[in-house]
Amino acid sequence: MGTGIVATAAASLPLQFPGLRTAATLVWAAAAVLLVVVCAVALVRLRRSYAGDPVMAQFWGAPPMALCTVGSGTLLLGKDWIGLDAALAVDWTLWTVGTLFGLGTAIWVPVKMMTTQHVRSSDTFAGWLMPVVPPMVSASGGALLAPHLPADYRQAMVLACYTMFGVSLFATLCLLPQIWQQLVLGRADNVPTSWIVLGPLGQSITAANLLAVPAAEALPAPYAQAAVAFGLLYGVPTLGFALIWSAIAASLTLRAARRGLPFTLSWWSFTFPVGTVVTGASALFAQVHTGLFAAVAVLGYVGLVGAWLVVAPRTLRLARRG
Repeated sequence: MGTGIVATAAASLPLQFPGLRTAATLVWAAAAVLLVVVCAVALVRLRRSYAGDPVMAQFWGAPPMALCTVGSGTLLLGKDWIGLDAALAVDWTLWTVGTLFGLGTAIWVPVKMMTTQHVRSSDTFAGWLMPVVPPMVSASGGALLAPHLPADYRQAMVLACYTMFGVSLFATLCLLPQIWQQLVLGRADNVPTSWIVLGPLGQSITAANLLAVPAAEALPAPYAQAAVAFGLLYGVPTLGFALIWSAIAASLTLRAARRGLPFTLSWWSFTFPVGTVVTGASALFAQVHTGLFAAVAVLGYVGLVGAWLVVAPRTLRLARRG
């Protein structure tokens, strides 16, 4: 998903230049190949269950987000190579599997934490958001698919996506105060994961504004106009908080880097969450063409690509060593 967001964020970037779409499509293709390879490896190692580990269990939220991200990239970019019909078939498949998987993690992981896992208050970290963010990613992906549905089914799709928006949003609101408290108390050992907070923030901005497009046609008045207004009135304050959190996370990361920050796979937290802020700002720009949203999107995308160029080669070196 950290690679796929590099592609999908480029597709809607306010600043487009020659070669960007081609480069983004190549990145999407790489993400699709990675998805197949990683899924194959995961199936081989499926006997190694992390359900009992309160830390590792959180990362079950990553696969459904990866499926939906690559699926959206197929519709936004892959259609240039494989055609719209094939792109829709792939996206529908990945979105359906990813959505069901994501709804499952949003229920199963919290239930495991509440019942069978031994979780202490000091175990709280931003990774707890991972299992509850997938429905928000599905809401964004569903907004892209809704216009391709028959008119009779479009309204149901839009309402289902808003429902998933709420599932993820309210779960995030329950967890954010705990994550903030742990950071203030200095108990968060894994600084890179503090960037995960940007994931539900940026993705919710993206979903709210992408859903405004099919909602304007599928919902009756006055809800159609309200959906468009909600995208902006929700998105702008949330973007403000996302920018403040970015500054906090950057400060924590720089402080940790000065003390020595060894590379781990948690560094991928520098990619996907930042990418969601980029897509959120781009979605706001599509509604209101102001330089502020364009600047946030473009600067965020530069940071996203820079982070990916740092993390991806290091991950490859680790993979070669097994």
